[in-house]
Amino acid sequence: MQLKTSKTEITHIFIAWLAISVAFTIVLSRWYHQSWVSIFIISAVTVGFAFILHELAHKVVAQKYGAWSEFRMAPFMLLVAIVTAFMGFIFAAPGAVMISAPYLTKEESGKIAVAGPMMNVALAFAFLPLTFCSGMTEQIGDFGVMINAWLAAFNMIPVSVLDGKKVFAWDRRVYGAALSIVIIVLVMSMMI
Repeated sequence: MQLKTSKTEITHIFIAWLAISVAFTIVLSRWYHQSWVSIFIISAVTVGFAFILHELAHKVVAQKYGAWSEFRMAPFMLLVAIVTAFMGFIFAAPGAVMISAPYLTKEESGKIAVAGPMMNVALAFAFLPLTFCSGMTEQIGDFGVMINAWLAAFNMIPVSVLDGKKVFAWDRRVYGAALSIVIIVLVMSMMI
């Protein structure tokens, strides 16, 4: 299957990745006493990959079902992320994959939805070996595991536009299994 994209989508992904990385750099600079360049690298690699690959997982599955799907940034929400970062916390909703199809079943919508959090679970495990290193590599590992675990957990809440609501509506057993996996990864992230 060939992934379909556009210049607009690539531009939106790049701007959102940059903005969310800057927002987390602002917050992380309170925790890590390193240069902004070092902290930006940590943010871009961890939060950047967590966010981008979460959204692209939705896109890939949606396109598998024949749906048009492209990421669109939310400029106002990117600004909110940066402004709140200066206040010491981040409220981040940088954008989403827009999906359009003549018809998607509950099962297809559920599978598209669960792909994002499960991508974050996979990324948490991918970052895990780095936690056994030292220096910046260890920081990337620690933060990569933590941010992916929290992003997966947050998105599995079954309310509003979050992924969990669509998974729950499709199949409660699948929702329970996915939520169990996410909780295990979240607990693991707290033990590092």
